[in-house]
Amino acid sequence: MKVSLFIPCTVDIMMPEIGVAAHTLLSVLGMQTIYHKEQTCCGQPLFNAGYRDEAKRVAKHFIEVFGEDDCIISPAGSCVCMVKYHYPELLADEPSWHKRACGLAGRIHELSQYIVDVLKVTDVGAKYTGKVAYHESCHVLRGLNISDQPKKLIAGVEGAQFVEFDNSTACCGFGGEFAIGYPDISEAMVRDKAANFIKSGADVLLLCEPGCLLNISGYLHRNHPQKTARHLASFLADNLKKV
Repeated sequence: MKVSLFIPCTVDIMMPEIGVAAHTLLSVLGMQTIYHKEQTCCGQPLFNAGYRDEAKRVAKHFIEVFGEDDCIISPAGSCVCMVKYHYPELLADEPSWHKRACGLAGRIHELSQYIVDVLKVTDVGAKYTGKVAYHESCHVLRGLNISDQPKKLIAGVEGAQFVEFDNSTACCGFGGEFAIGYPDISEAMVRDKAANFIKSGADVLLLCEPGCLLNISGYLHRNHPQKTARHLASFLADNLKKV
């Protein structure tokens, strides 16, 4: 089966290993991945900043690039939210584009949700000895209602011990423009998130949202370099058992 990979800006520019990991996992599970070189940003930063006309142009380009694909997979929940829910809203006053946006909305999936709910896989063949915690990113949890799927994939890792930690569903303080507009509040929020993670005793904090990963891993690097945060895709791909 062929699936199309949408690799968002943050991953493409700053954390390409997440995109490679997504491809690796899908390949291991028997998928043939397609990557459209014409793909660009989904338009979320423009949309959030109120530049709706500019966001429309980006959305239309996205639809042109991915519009004929049967299945689009992305390792970024916030970008999936943008395409799935905000494209139809953004293009509501243009019937032909709105119809295409609604059609595309049903064919795009966040990576963990696709693996668990569509492929019906919870064990990708990974092995890790240690304690693992999971941060519930806002767009993934509240936007896409995805929570059990990442945890099922973690539970499927041989040797991994899942650890709950306090306020795992609280925002990490990133929020795109929020971190720029309210840096002091953002810093306090990520400080609390890091403190709760460390208190849990987990060795690594996993998450499914690149923006949150940048925020949390940056804070840990500056203040608790012995602790690690990772994208779930990278964690699973890097710990695949050798055949």
